[in-house]
Amino acid sequence: MKILVTGCAGFIGFHLVKSLIKKKNIKIYGVDNMNSYYSIKLKKLRLSELKKNKSFKFYKFNISDFKKLESLFSKIKFDIVVNLAAQAGVRYSIINPIEYMRTNILGFSNILDLSRRFRIKKLFYASSSSVYGEQKKFPVKEENELSPKNVYSLSKKNNEEFAEIYSKQYGLKSMGIRFFTVYGEWGRPDMLMIKYMLSKTKKTIFKLNNKGNHYRDFTYIDDVIIILNKLIFSKIVKKHEVINICSNKPLKVSAILSKIDKLFGRPKILQTNRLSIETLKTHGDNNKIKSITGFKNFTDINTGLINLVNWSKKNLKKI
Repeated sequence: MKILVTGCAGFIGFHLVKSLIKKKNIKIYGVDNMNSYYSIKLKKLRLSELKKNKSFKFYKFNISDFKKLESLFSKIKFDIVVNLAAQAGVRYSIINPIEYMRTNILGFSNILDLSRRFRIKKLFYASSSSVYGEQKKFPVKEENELSPKNVYSLSKKNNEEFAEIYSKQYGLKSMGIRFFTVYGEWGRPDMLMIKYMLSKTKKTIFKLNNKGNHYRDFTYIDDVIIILNKLIFSKIVKKHEVINICSNKPLKVSAILSKIDKLFGRPKILQTNRLSIETLKTHGDNNKIKSITGFKNFTDINTGLINLVNWSKKNLKKI
């Protein structure tokens, strides 16, 4: 079996490839543009880990480059595509919205149409909890009305709509995965937990938004990877659908930071106002994913934090 994973040097992409290359009779092909949105050094460290396995082959380019992507699809003949390549970050979408259109919309359109043309058996792609926007009733379910608040979340909603049309018009089997605040070892340094510990490590000031008075449905990376593996090797994808991957246990950001203070230490903090483009709370319903995969034992936040802190103590100075 031949599987393409785009965004392979990213947080989730790295962990997914690392799990897939352990399996027999599977060849993994990774694509990543290695951009400088966050530490290239960290991305290179992830990539060096993956390259230790001979069943993994890497290609460096942006999925918005249609000719390179088409050439790869033509040469390899993939069975499954997992598209995790995207310009991430809600706040960065204020500064550079065009990059979200280039990678998240044009790039995904390339993936979608090439998957149709080359008759990919199944396409999985990253969506986001941010597509729900500001909701009043929780937990949010997959059928809830979507209300994106920024360019990033709008690009993800756009992906879902395109995939739905391709399913109906061309019969392309695909699944959009709405990730909810994934955290863990090798995580992104622009996200809350590692960013907080990096501020302590490098003695910089951490800007705390809204005094930490917002809630996130934190989901541990190992749980995400187990679920993705179950989805990839199942026969459940028959059309297009979307699923939440979440713990269904929203936690207050200030409470998470207090836990990290005890385990790792506290940086200097500067209080900042909440941005209008950010949601106050994410809380997803995970009944659908539990029903589909049978996975029910989500990692407790205390266990996940201890694992992340232990990794951070050994590795943050390297990035």
